[in-house]
Amino acid sequence: MSTVVLLAGSPSPQSKSSLLLKRASQVLSGFGIQTRHFQLSDFPPADLIEARWDSPAIKALIDALGASDGLILSTPVYKAAYSGALKTVLDLLPERALEHKAALALVTGGSPAHLLAVDYALQPVLSALKARHIVGGVYASERDFVTDEQGRATPGDAIVQRLDDAVGRLIAHLPNPGNVLLQAGQLEQRVSHALISV
Repeated sequence: MSTVVLLAGSPSPQSKSSLLLKRASQVLSGFGIQTRHFQLSDFPPADLIEARWDSPAIKALIDALGASDGLILSTPVYKAAYSGALKTVLDLLPERALEHKAALALVTGGSPAHLLAVDYALQPVLSALKARHIVGGVYASERDFVTDEQGRATPGDAIVQRLDDAVGRLIAHLPNPGNVLLQAGQLEQRVSHALISV
């Protein structure tokens, strides 16, 4: 069975980027794909600041990536770039940590002005880690979320559709997409949408 690692780059589990990652997890689980979850609080700050390559927490992430078929990471945009804390985690990964794997980036920002942060800041890092396929990215701004009377934000319908499509492309790029729990015709549709053949 396929496995995908989920890495949250926001310090808050209730952040908008974390909400997107939670939705991605639900979609993957719905297709029978196993997930491994990591968040910034899993990594001791001293290990990151002092670049401790032998950190048990970092080793756990490396081992999980090694046993996985793909990575989905989420991050807010700060000062036109992704989370600095996330950068310290990615810097401690081996050069080929994503070799033979598919990767998808989920990014949130205050306005559409930071849209290019996906292409110019985050995707080059995924490429440097030798991801086999980087299946684009999903960027969501404040207007893509709906806030209820209690001030809780949820992804709007449009961003949910874009996110579901992106996760579908990731599924199509997994090494054995035929092993996931797709209904008849869904796999062909996902693969066709991703413009690949299996």
